[in-house]
Amino acid sequence: MQIIRYPTRDTWPEILRRPPIDLRSIEKTVREILNSVKSEGDKALRNYTAAFDGVILDNLEVRREEFEAAEQQVPAELKAAIDIALASIEKFHAAQREEIKKIETTNGVLCWRRSIPIEKVGLYVPAGTAPLLSTVLMLGIPARLAGCGEIVLCSPPDRHGKIADAILYSAQLCGISRVFKIGGAQAIAAMAYGTETVPAVYKIFGPGNQYVTSAKRMVSHQVAIDMPAGPSEVAVLADESSIPNFVAADLLSQAEHGPDSQVLLVSTCEKVINETLMAIEKQIADISRREIATRSLANSKAILVRDLAEAIEIVNEYAAEHLILAIENADESAEEIINAGSVFIGNYSCESAGDYASGTNHTLPTAGFARSFSGVSLDSFVKKITFQKLTKEGIRSLGPTIEILAAAEGLDAHKRAITIRLEEIDGI
Repeated sequence: MQIIRYPTRDTWPEILRRPPIDLRSIEKTVREILNSVKSEGDKALRNYTAAFDGVILDNLEVRREEFEAAEQQVPAELKAAIDIALASIEKFHAAQREEIKKIETTNGVLCWRRSIPIEKVGLYVPAGTAPLLSTVLMLGIPARLAGCGEIVLCSPPDRHGKIADAILYSAQLCGISRVFKIGGAQAIAAMAYGTETVPAVYKIFGPGNQYVTSAKRMVSHQVAIDMPAGPSEVAVLADESSIPNFVAADLLSQAEHGPDSQVLLVSTCEKVINETLMAIEKQIADISRREIATRSLANSKAILVRDLAEAIEIVNEYAAEHLILAIENADESAEEIINAGSVFIGNYSCESAGDYASGTNHTLPTAGFARSFSGVSLDSFVKKITFQKLTKEGIRSLGPTIEILAAAEGLDAHKRAITIRLEEIDGI
């Protein structure tokens, strides 16, 4: 990690810049994949699965017996852990349901809003270097709670044509019965356009590599997506009260996601930075994905600042996907955070908890989009429809105001829609 001491404000944009991505070459490849799937359907999906995943598939969709076999293969200990995570995630997301509130805005005028499930949703679950069973729970649980009518899931197969047992087991627990052995940009294309086998959906969710992210962005003119996203990231704000071993572990837990991930350490204490970097050197030797983490750390920075106020300004400017406040009085400082996907308060609130089982969702905005986007929630799987009802008293009390406003805009037909009702009420 590069150490930067007391940077001036004018250097912040450069310091906080994410690692560059060559989008031009990616977009050309992704566009070809999207067009092929759109025109050739299942044939294109099979060809890309053979080319990218190294397996020729007879059936793109997971069969019932494959679900049953997967359930038998998942160890009891893992099943118990999945059950605990599921209960936490379900409890937190179920509490996000909103009651319908009818508001009388003026005499005789009622307005309200109702949440309606998105009928068809598609979930993408990566499974390249790490099969993300936790993503199944994070997307499948709120989709089920929202009441989405059709939920399909795509995940890449291994070289034996199988999807990870834990992914299939988790899908069953979430009530997802339609799972397809499709990965990458071609999976996004299949869910966006539909094929002979894969149904088209109205909204696509889920993280992925640069090709998946680019594909989601390209199809977003036709189908909704959860959010713009990029490589995973974490920022840790640390002071003298932090525990360097903890900070190092948190930074590594994000760095191991991928070589294009970025981690950021912002601290008011140079000793903490030095001890954290030493702890990283010691801990990285013991992780299986150390080569990936090492490449990620090359894109990462440790920033020494003068005081906590400046540290909070920097992390708000960075707008991290995950933000850990490993500082004294972390609860108070959390109130000052305005840009972050998810915030972890205190030395014992590790980012891994949010990734798996605390209950919050781990599908979060990256690349600075936390300035304007929220993470996935129950609201992500519904649309809000507003309703209004005007009685005779309502049109009588509000009508003249609407007539004046419509006339000011020169919209005569708008005004007339009110006038004829008032005339009918008054018997004119």
